[in-house]
This record gives sequence, structure tokens and C-alpha cells, in this order.
Amino acid sequence: MPTYARADLAFEKGEGPYLYAQDGRRFLDFGSGIAVNTLGHSHPHLVEKLTDQVGKLWHTSNLYQMPGQEKLAKRLIENSFADTVFFCNSGAEANEAGIKMLRRYQYVSGNPEKNRILVATNAFHGRTLGTLTAGYSEKYREGFGPMPDGFDRVAFGNLNELRNAITPNTGGIILEPIQGEGGICRAPEGYLEGVRKAADEFGMLVMFDEVQTGIGRTGKLFAYQWSDMEPDIISSAKGLGGGFPIGALLANEKAAAAFTPGMHGTTFGGNQLATAAANAVLDEVLKPGFMDHVLEMSRLIRDGLEVIERKHPGFIEEIRGMGLLLGMKTKPANVDVVAKLREFNLLTVPAGDNVVRIIPPLNITKTHVDEALVAIDAAAAALGK
Repeated sequence: MPTYARADLAFEKGEGPYLYAQDGRRFLDFGSGIAVNTLGHSHPHLVEKLTDQVGKLWHTSNLYQMPGQEKLAKRLIENSFADTVFFCNSGAEANEAGIKMLRRYQYVSGNPEKNRILVATNAFHGRTLGTLTAGYSEKYREGFGPMPDGFDRVAFGNLNELRNAITPNTGGIILEPIQGEGGICRAPEGYLEGVRKAADEFGMLVMFDEVQTGIGRTGKLFAYQWSDMEPDIISSAKGLGGGFPIGALLANEKAAAAFTPGMHGTTFGGNQLATAAANAVLDEVLKPGFMDHVLEMSRLIRDGLEVIERKHPGFIEEIRGMGLLLGMKTKPANVDVVAKLREFNLLTVPAGDNVVRIIPPLNITKTHVDEALVAIDAAAAALGK
């Protein structure tokens, strides 16, 4: 179906941060399948662990115990605020589960009227009807109505507006700590802590959509860990499986008590293949020094972009993000920049607010950074006049 505006490129193999097209051209992949290929392509440890699992067992169902799933949940819990995890197949599914949990928590707490959820401008939470409504884009909702009710929108980063929007029917808040699709927009200093305080004051739950920001992308396992607060729920996907589809909803004990047997489920979620891949990703991401490396590569890219910004004043308007979730707001149209970078064999991803996302595998080296900066400099020379 014609749902994608695909580039005229087809890849036949990948190795590390590189993709190889059918015509033999090699591309440096600084899009990572939209922040999915955490460790690049064909990472030896992922290949080994997934291949080993393929020869044993692919799928049973969640009617039975799954040791690999329990191992993965335990590791996520040990490295976050969470007490429990639900596994699914994608970020949108994780966000749908989170919406259900926010509402059912209030229901079982004796507050069924608290069924509305605050969401933010420029947010993106997925393509299901529920997550489309929680998201900001009218374009993505066009023609799909009527949309589900129950969401009230406030300006991202404006704590006063958020507090003023709370009513006796408000039961929860869903935010991205850093908006990805919206243009790599970070929450202002103190905003997340203020959201937590408001939620506690008015008896609400806080959910963070960390589908894009999680699994080391910002230099910590989850982006909320840069703040002085903890949410009640977070969604995860994208980088968790390193390229294999898996989603997760992490929750504290209070929020998760809303889900009792039969209240939510999935056929494929967290099956043996998916959890084998995700455990292999965590084997690498949780190694000592891994996050320091992410931050070092981020610094090198930022430093290089600042040089390009000064050298080509007609190209970069602003550099955004943190860790290896970076963005260039460009003066030329971002789609033109993405296309020009592709001519120089560098793959990137557009985002809102005319931003070009730079989201490489987390295990890139200085050599890869230097190669990418050469391509960006060349594109700037071509487009930034």
C-alpha cells in the first residue's frame, strides 16, 4: 500500500553502522531504523543469541512461564524505578497499554470520573486511534474520525498551563521527556519535577513515553533518569530489541495494581525470540562505561556541528537533543537536507519543526563521527548558501 514515501534505495546487508545497497553503495546509517538499531547491524552478540534461540523455540504464548521474559523484566526493574513489566510488540502497543493503566488505576481506586489524560503539544505516541488522539498531529488524524475522547492538550514545557488544565476528571499525564517526532525538544529545566509535584498534589499518575528516548539513547538507560523525579509508568520499544520488534510497559507497584489477570494481554508480546534479542541488547548497553561512550560520541558530534554552524551560517539554525538523540534545525527544508546527505552516503531522519534527526547506533566510534561530519559539511556547502 502507498503509505510510505520511500527513497529509491534497497539494502541487502548491514554491518555495524553501515548499510550496503543492492548496487554496492555503502551508507553510514545515522538513522538507525528510526532509533531502533541500538548496536548497529549484524552485531555479533545479537546474531549469536538470536540464532541460538531460533534453533530452540520461537513461540509458545503467555499462557506459560517464560524464563527469558522474566530475566528481561528483572533487568529492566533493577535499572529503573519500575516494579513490574508488561511486554508487547511495539511502542504504540506499549502506549495503548499505558493509557489503559492510567484510566483503570483511577477506576479501581474509586475515582472512575478521573478518566481524562493530559497530553502535550507536538507530541507523538503512535498510529493507533488512541495514540493518534494523544499525539498532536491533525494531519495524521485526518479522515480517521471520530477519534476517542478523553485527552486534554497543554503546551509542552509550560507548567502553569498544565496545572491550570487539571480538573476533577483528570487522572493522568502522558509526556515524552524529549519529544522525538516533534523536533528533538527537551523538557525545560525543572519541568518534569514540576509535573511530578502536580500529579502528586491532585492524585494523578505520570506516564513517560520513552519509546525513542530509552535504552541508552540519551546516555542513561531512560531519559527520566536525568531528572530528579520518577514517573509511575514508562513505555519502551524501538531500541529495546536492537531491531527485533518488542515493546514494554514498565510501572511501579501502585500503577500496576490496576492490571489483574484478564485485564490486558497479547499473543506475541515478549515471546522467546523477542526477549532473546532484548536481553542481548542489555548485555551490551548495561556494560560499565557504555553510557560514558554514548556521551563522548555525543560531545564529538555536537562539537563538529558547531564548527559547521559557524562555517556555513546559512545551514544550521539550532542544535538540539542529548546523548545520541540529536537534531539539527536547518534553514533549508529538512527533507532537502536528508536527501542531500543521502547523496553523500549518510542516512538521517526528518522530524517536526524542520529538524534533521541524528540518531546513530550507540556503539559508533570517532571514525564514524568524523565520516558523518564530513558528509554534513558537504551538504551544508551545497545547500547552506
